This record gives sequence, C-alpha cells and structure tokens, in this order.
Amino acid sequence: MPGARSYSFPKEEHLCRKKLIEELFGRGSSFGLYPLRIVWLPAPAPTSAPPQVLVSVSKRSFKRAVDRNYLKRLMREAYRLNKYRLVEAPGGHPVGTIAFIYTGKEKKPFALVEKKLISGLERLLADATPAPAAESVS
Repeated sequence: MPGARSYSFPKEEHLCRKKLIEELFGRGSSFGLYPLRIVWLPAPAPTSAPPQVLVSVSKRSFKRAVDRNYLKRLMREAYRLNKYRLVEAPGGHPVGTIAFIYTGKEKKPFALVEKKLISGLERLLADATPAPAAESVS
C-alpha cells in the first residue's frame, strides 16, 4: 500500500543511549510551550528518517509513578499520532534527537498536550529549517 502513513513508535525511535542524551542536553537548543519544554539537536544532514525521542516527566512535580507514567503515555501517544508532520516534511527534516519534557505542575487533558506538541513540532520545523537565501540582483 504505497503512501500509507505509519503511526508506529518502535523501540529504534526511543532515545536511550546515555551519551546521546548528554549531548542533547549539553549542545541542544530548546523552547517552551507550556506545559511542555522541547529540547532538540540537529541531524548532520536533512533526513526523512524519524528522529530519536525522549519523553520525561519530573519526579519533583509528580511524586506518584502512576501520574508520571500517565503523562508520559499521553506525550508518547500525541507524538506517535503526529510525528508524520516532521517525517513527511518536504525535503526532509533537520532534527536528529528530541526530548519532550512535561514541565506543568498538574495533569492536563490529552487534547491540550497534543495541541501543544503539534505546535512544538511545527515550530521545530520552522526553527530548524534554514531560510532560503535571498537571491541578489546584479
């Protein structure tokens, strides 16, 4: 079935390597869209392969593991359903690794988390894609 969109989030797309995580938080750029903070690191060249993703919820804000796991599930689901916006970008996307960090102090509904994640992905594409150089008239 050509052109079918894949909504999976396989293990290969999960960011697990400690070195890559340290590099992401050491050299990465970030911006906040309450209740999320998005940290990203560019890929060496534009690609159509999905980036590696890290999802995190602070233990300081949510003491109960049940609440942290619930919020991580929400963010993973929102990303899984909307990653096509990044992967199917014309000319590929320049993102290598991304971290989605939940910074809110209370649980938000899925609709809000998904809306913020979508606007985060769109902003990521806008920020990461270099603007085409204006042609000089000679």
